[in-house]
Amino acid sequence: MDTAPNPGPPDCTLLDALKNRRSRRFAPGMTMPGGPLAYRSRHQPVPLTEAEEAALVYSACGVTGPALADLCYAPGHGGSIMSGLVGRTIASGDCLQTVALAVINDSGTWFVRRPQNFSPDEIRELIRLNRAGEFIETYRRSRVRLFDHRVHPPMEPLFNINANRWSLHAPGTCCFLPINDLTFMYVNGLLEILNEDTGAFILDERAGFRPAGLGAFAKSCGGHLDDNPSNGRVATIKHVEQLVTDFVNLEQGMMLQNLGLMTEALGLGGFPHFANHDLGWFQALGFRSVPMRASRYLGAGPLVTLGMNLTGKNPEVPFFLGLEAKGEELMKALCPPNYGSMDEVVRAVVAQKTGEKGVFRRPDGVSAWQNHSAVTGGVRPVSERAIAATTAYCTYLWRRYARFPVHVPAFRCGLGFQTGHIDAGFYDTFYQPEALSERHRDGFERVKNDPVFGA
Repeated sequence: MDTAPNPGPPDCTLLDALKNRRSRRFAPGMTMPGGPLAYRSRHQPVPLTEAEEAALVYSACGVTGPALADLCYAPGHGGSIMSGLVGRTIASGDCLQTVALAVINDSGTWFVRRPQNFSPDEIRELIRLNRAGEFIETYRRSRVRLFDHRVHPPMEPLFNINANRWSLHAPGTCCFLPINDLTFMYVNGLLEILNEDTGAFILDERAGFRPAGLGAFAKSCGGHLDDNPSNGRVATIKHVEQLVTDFVNLEQGMMLQNLGLMTEALGLGGFPHFANHDLGWFQALGFRSVPMRASRYLGAGPLVTLGMNLTGKNPEVPFFLGLEAKGEELMKALCPPNYGSMDEVVRAVVAQKTGEKGVFRRPDGVSAWQNHSAVTGGVRPVSERAIAATTAYCTYLWRRYARFPVHVPAFRCGLGFQTGHIDAGFYDTFYQPEALSERHRDGFERVKNDPVFGA
């Protein structure tokens, strides 16, 4: 792969990128198989340069510096919800950096490490390199090779949708796949909403709206959680999990938007595409899993489970637990068997916040404050009441449904983003001249100089 810096147009402002951002799918080597836009490229596929890939990865998830974390850390004001202090090019709830990124092209499949995969000293060096514009170097330091070839799920629905089949995973293109981890955000959020200050109460809508393991913590029983529906603090499991999913999905959306804007700035084509399948992408990427009956995975009741068994429609499905490569743990679901119990899970999240090596305790941590220890020393530990309620809730979910979360998988993909060079011939044949910006035309001219292009 070419490692020479991509000169790129120097005059692409943010407003230019916003005005001209479009989904552009047709790249050299592609064929539109039929219909009014039927067209066969006259050129061979040309892969992105390493510099182009590095710029796109930086736009999606590059480490930019310490998060400001400018919250109130006085008791009762919620500042201690923070669980990370390293910022990326996209915002992240509680600074958790829950969304990871896979990069997939003809030469291989890579995972891009998140801030939590690095030591504080490594983070400082990544920040320095990125501020100096050394994106290729940070890309090399951040990526882990998963495979030496392109991987993807089956192309057929419902792994994919028909509208994408003609162009998706074409030679020469590069796919950027955000991967959502819902478990850390879930537990961290529970510690906040189940504390004495918020005092929310959660019901299980699939168990007759009975308390989801929290009955002993209800105010009506002398506890600290407000179980009076009139006060607006009663929620259901599904409602809480939808909030978690929405938060993480928005983080993924910012990643996709940044990829679209960087694609425009580099004079490339690109488009977001369907990637929402519980199993397909995680099987393709080699995530570790344990088998689970479909009835259990779906939370079916006893009668439905019996019917599924009797009709032979209760197959085993994988429940994904994490991703490792070359002995390195890259992603890990916060649930058994990764942990001995949900109590261990909750304690692990608390430890990351205010434990001996937590973000609010370690003296060598990365932060933007002038006096790191003065600020972090004023952050109070998570209360034992909040820990006990969160543990009771999480244990209830695990014992009843044998999974965490219970309505959605621990890991999710929603949309991917495919990028490639522009084949101007297709657009000049069918579209008005303004369909391509000068950056795209300049990019097309640059790629023409690649010896592969005319092969």
